[in-house]
Amino acid sequence: MARNIQSLERAAAMLRLLAGGERRLGLSDIASSLGLAKGTAHGILRTLQQEGFVEQDDASGRYQLGAELLRLGTTYLDVHELRARALVWTDDLARSSGESVYLGVLHQQGVLIVHHVFRPDDSRQVLEIGAMQPLHSTALGKVLSAYDPVAHSEALEADRKAFTDHTVCELDGFEHILDLTRARGYAADVEETWEGVASVAAPIHDRRRMPVGAVGITGAVERLRRDGELRPELIAAVRDCARAVSRDLGAGRF
Repeated sequence: MARNIQSLERAAAMLRLLAGGERRLGLSDIASSLGLAKGTAHGILRTLQQEGFVEQDDASGRYQLGAELLRLGTTYLDVHELRARALVWTDDLARSSGESVYLGVLHQQGVLIVHHVFRPDDSRQVLEIGAMQPLHSTALGKVLSAYDPVAHSEALEADRKAFTDHTVCELDGFEHILDLTRARGYAADVEETWEGVASVAAPIHDRRRMPVGAVGITGAVERLRRDGELRPELIAAVRDCARAVSRDLGAGRF
């Protein structure tokens, strides 16, 4: 029988460890959990980091899974419970709204797009799975920042860059937007990230009623707004989609 390659076994065990439990782990925690010397654990982590499978937080020095695991392809994403549960509902949202639908999760002080449904027309579009969006200016990011304490703290620590004249960067203004998001149950981005583009997003919760992601639609401002206001039927459709995915994840009724 062929012998297993020990270094690969250790790397796989490390990825499994980082995939469960705490969001980020320090070198000592990883080495202790896997029964490895710190030098050995650090060498494996450094290799995984170079390949994009692991990322290290600059401030804390702790490690977490890297976005490259998602960018490898849809095989990994298909087993991602959040995406799997959202597939039917996001397709329905795209059809009913006529707009692109995005599913995002918190990752490295930003929003990682883990699912993207094209706008149901014949226009040329680019698949954005694996793309990153900012927390402070996008509807998806605001939702995560409003409902997830970790996302909230990361949004405060991040550089809140002004992408357009409408971007809210000041702390007080940003916190007010998050309060409004929690009160309304959804977030909006009207030309705060891209000129001429608007978005609406709502939170997704799991069986523990913890926020695990956000779903939203994005499209031209003139399509998403009517008489200067976001169309209420689109807001309702996004919130209904988020509730449906949450129910499928065991969150019950919201």
